Order: sequence, then C-alpha cells, then structure tokens
Amino acid sequence: MRLSQAKFFRRNKLWPRTLTQIFFFALIALISINHTLAEAGKGIAFLSSASLHALCPFGGVVTIYQYVTTGTFVQKIHESAFILMIVGFLLALLFGPVFCGWVCPLGSIQEWFGKIGQKLFKKRRYNHFIPAKIDRWLRFLRYGVLAWALYMTAASGSLVFAKVDPYHALFNLWSSEVAIGGVIVLGVTLAGSIFVERPWCKYACPYGAVLGVFNLFRIFRIRRVPGTCKLDGACNVVCPMNIMVSEKTIIRDHQCITCLKCTSENVCPAAGTVDLVAGGK
Repeated sequence: MRLSQAKFFRRNKLWPRTLTQIFFFALIALISINHTLAEAGKGIAFLSSASLHALCPFGGVVTIYQYVTTGTFVQKIHESAFILMIVGFLLALLFGPVFCGWVCPLGSIQEWFGKIGQKLFKKRRYNHFIPAKIDRWLRFLRYGVLAWALYMTAASGSLVFAKVDPYHALFNLWSSEVAIGGVIVLGVTLAGSIFVERPWCKYACPYGAVLGVFNLFRIFRIRRVPGTCKLDGACNVVCPMNIMVSEKTIIRDHQCITCLKCTSENVCPAAGTVDLVAGGK
C-alpha cells in the first residue's frame, strides 16, 4: 500500500462511507452521460443507458397515488424507481436514512463543497451561521416541499418537481432535459453548502423528509452512553445535520442521516460511548 493510501485510511476512519459515496456518484454520472450518448446513437454497450428518472427512488414516492388509483406510473417514471423506493424504505427501517448519508450523489456533492467552507471558516463556526431557533423551524420546510410535490404530481399526472429538482439538474447539465429552475436551485444549494452543510438535505429534500420519519422506529439506532460521555461536544460539532448528540441517549431526530460521524469509531474520544446498536430505548 502506498504512503498516500495509508494516510487516507488512517485519517479517514469512515473510509468505507467515503468510497461508497464516490462509487455511487461516479456510477450515476456515467449512466446519465451514457443515456445522453445513447440517444445520439453513441452509447457505451456494457453500461446502462437508463434515464435518470429510472434511478431516483423519489420517483416511486410521487407516483404512489396514481399507481394505487389507476395501476399505472406517472409519465417518465419506471418500475425501477418503485423498486428503489422499496429498497430505500427497507434500509431506512433497519438503519434510518442511510441512503441520504451514504448513497445520494446530491448529498455527497454538498458535503464535498462543504469542505471549502471548513477551510474558510473556523470548524465551530462553519455550519452554525443560522441561529439555532430559526434553524429548528427551517428543518420542517422539507415536509412542505414533500406535500407540494405529492399534490402537484397527483393533480397534474406529470413530474412537476423535476423542473426544480437539483438532483435531476446535476446529472443533466449537458443534456436538453435540464430545466433552468433546477439549475438555479442546484447553484444556490452548492453555494449555500459553503456556509451550511447539506442545506438541501436539511431544509428542502422531500425524499429525505420521507426517510427521516423512519428514525422514530428504526431497528439499528445511534446510542450515547451518558455514564462514559466526556461532554466535550465533539459529536455535536461534526454532525452535518446540527443534532445535539451530547444531549440525547438515543438519536431519534428526523434529520439524522446515519453518517456515523459522531460515533466512537470516528470522533468520540470515549470508546463505546456513541455507537450504532440494535434496539435501544
């Protein structure tokens, strides 16, 4: 193993998560590019040329009403999106919104842009620009976005949300399918990530809102042992979703994305104090 590789694995204790994020970002990007090439008759044969709509589990969520009432999917939605939605729900039932913290390419790129903010601002200042009282209420905006997306899709029978979806825009910047509204939202999201970690995930993502509910009854939970906690606040500082981990015993916050940054495996100095465990009260 080269020295640079050794440093990466030694410094990044959550390297499996980092590699998973890179893998899925590259995979979705390649498939999306190949979809554009395939439409021009130049697609790569061994690589999937599926539409981005077929790879987004939220597509399964917005088409539930039409599927239940008519047995059909919303235009452009594929069966694969419905299957991915079910897989996402099963994973969330086990581990919470692990899709958000480990898989979602939009979440990953926000996190990577956030590293710029971490360089520009002090560690305890970055991701804490918005006052806690305001931030607490802003977090529920994504449920409003979810309600709007579900209603508009059911009423129109079309993917209205795609016109402002930053995820769709991110992987369609080079195609004719990209919507200017989505590009604007994507730009604001990435710029905002320099000041607030994962702003789209926190305040606007409708799929994250759905998966966040699973934190209330997930099987594997993040647990803090008060008796061995040093109360140094390290877990609070590294949490991308600004959850006050040091004030809780079991993390049931609807914003948790199971990134595991707060755990004893990563930042907590006391072994076995903050861990992912089965059950918990």
